[in-house]
Amino acid sequence: MTTLLTEQDVVTIHAANGLWLTAVDAERATGWQLKPEGMCRDDRCVPLPKTALRDNQVDLAAFWQSLGAPVVHDDAKNIWVLGASAEERNKTLAGSIVPDFTLPDLAGQPHTLSALRGKKVFLTTWASW
Repeated sequence: MTTLLTEQDVVTIHAANGLWLTAVDAERATGWQLKPEGMCRDDRCVPLPKTALRDNQVDLAAFWQSLGAPVVHDDAKNIWVLGASAEERNKTLAGSIVPDFTLPDLAGQPHTLSALRGKKVFLTTWASW
């Protein structure tokens, strides 16, 4: 059994030789449906290279990479993660609004994010864990 993590869900599926899935399992895991024109979701269809399709099975890793999205797995290839593409992440971030907060600088002077509206702000964080 293979565990597949996506933005939407965690799915346990049968995969072979990497991430080869039946068309039914690929759709259940990702929402993309195999059609004659390729993998389709809503009104978007992406052609599949011939090497990513055989006997009604889809090389989901190859397909996901063709979307420009990252694919990672553990050494045993029992756990796979299908990440969001840079385009999807950018769309999500472009519409995000950071909540207002106040933090002190190194001299103890408090600074509020909303006071910097209209200015470019570089915000970085760090955690020891």
